[in-house]
Amino acid sequence: MKYTIVLISIFFLFFSCTALRSNEARNGGWVDLFNGKDINDWMVKIHHHEEGVNFGNTFRVENGVIQVRYDEYGDFNDQFGHLYYKTPYSHYHLKLDYRFVGELQKGAPSYTLRNSGVMFHSQDPRTMLKEQDWPISVEMQFLGGLGDGKPRPTGNMCSPGTDVVYQGEKSRFHCINSSSDTYDGDQWVHAELIVLGDSLITHIINGDTVLRYSKPQIGGGTMNGADPKINIPGTPLRSGYIALQSEGQPVDFKNIQLKDLSKD
Repeated sequence: MKYTIVLISIFFLFFSCTALRSNEARNGGWVDLFNGKDINDWMVKIHHHEEGVNFGNTFRVENGVIQVRYDEYGDFNDQFGHLYYKTPYSHYHLKLDYRFVGELQKGAPSYTLRNSGVMFHSQDPRTMLKEQDWPISVEMQFLGGLGDGKPRPTGNMCSPGTDVVYQGEKSRFHCINSSSDTYDGDQWVHAELIVLGDSLITHIINGDTVLRYSKPQIGGGTMNGADPKINIPGTPLRSGYIALQSEGQPVDFKNIQLKDLSKD
């Protein structure tokens, strides 16, 4: 009887793996990181809280969209948060759609107005300390226009606790602006990120390549609240976790897909 059960288990495991590979092949190698129903495959870390605590139901799913909301907050209180996919990656092509909605939460810093992003090469959220505000990571920053006619590009690069090489030298700036257009209102914007380990990084917005840089590494400064045992300057960032950002501005994410390029 036990032998039969083992055979049945092996059969179903083989069938599931074969079906997954078949589905990937049909979709050109793309897999869905977000199933459109829940965030069970994701991990939450919010500043001032332990990993796994989704304070105020910050990250939620409605109508096939991951929503970032603050209606259960009072003052924002620097409760910067991130939603991490469960699997780390090194070489991949990520794509997703985002849009800004609603008003900036009371108490959130002014620079977070119509500001969000996707973090990559991030440290494991389970290694973050309770009072660490940002993960050691690189960010593809998303900005929305302010409706004032002034340019405000999106798909920029920001470097919390990290450094990158841009135009042949290590960048002296925390953020590097892209060459993208400005997107006002609550329109959906399509973003793509191509990451080749600790080599070349490419940002794409609505089909246009808007920024390239290379050699992501842990920076020379200190990340506020980070464990010094992992915050070692100069360490190349060859892989890490992908995370959606929450920093005071309501924002939606959908159609989150990834193609693993490590075999290529």
